[in-house]
Amino acid sequence: MAFKSGKVETVSISDGGSSSPPNWCFFGWLLALTQLLLHGALGLVLFWVIYYLDGFGWRDNPTLLFNYHPVLMVGGFVYLSGNALLSYRSFGCCRHIYKKLFHTVFHILAVPAIVMGFLTVWDSRNLTVPPIANFWSLHSWMGLTTMGLFAIQVVRMLVVGFFSFLILLCCEARTAALRAALVPVHATFGLITFLMAIATCLTGITEKAINNLGDWYTAFPPEGLVVNVLGATLMGLAILMPVLMLIRCQQRGPSSISSHSSGDQDEESERL
Repeated sequence: MAFKSGKVETVSISDGGSSSPPNWCFFGWLLALTQLLLHGALGLVLFWVIYYLDGFGWRDNPTLLFNYHPVLMVGGFVYLSGNALLSYRSFGCCRHIYKKLFHTVFHILAVPAIVMGFLTVWDSRNLTVPPIANFWSLHSWMGLTTMGLFAIQVVRMLVVGFFSFLILLCCEARTAALRAALVPVHATFGLITFLMAIATCLTGITEKAINNLGDWYTAFPPEGLVVNVLGATLMGLAILMPVLMLIRCQQRGPSSISSHSSGDQDEESERL
């Protein structure tokens, strides 16, 4: 522990002085694997819909209209939201403001994908003859809960951003303190929403596969294998994403000595 410029600074040296570089390498491999699974999930759902479910259609064909739903929901809730969560982990060489920009852009892109995914399944059920009831399954209940959590995150970001700007006009220190206090809430809510989205996707693709394949699902048909691999990919993301969110020290790079000062809270506060 050392005192420097009025701040308490702790310097941690790893055992043997050489464990941090392997930790950074391990973190890099986890990050690469997570990105592979994110892209793999999006690719698999596209392949499943186009090759086995006959692609996409519009209101004149409610069955094909429905096929937008799994693609847009996996794309919005899993791929885009997942990349938004990883923005502060993936772009370690960028300035913090650019990481924040990527985080915001991914969330903004996720909003229309999720809204359109909801509208397509709503229209496809209502346009089917006879119409199919809405919100009767566990999957639909979980979907509504997940969208509610996501909406709370979006509204909270807008409200906090607005009031932070007003407070910033009066007192910059108060703004930093407010944002720092809300960082754990924001991060926890985001991770919970992502995990809820994974669980909702798993129930949804299982429900769709059972409805399409029926008893043939037990015979390991090719479509069933694709669905199972997609589900395993989503489960892998549910495991890896919390691990990456909990790993913090690796962001500082492959140095064997890491320094943590009280000034780090200011950087953390900018993450909102």
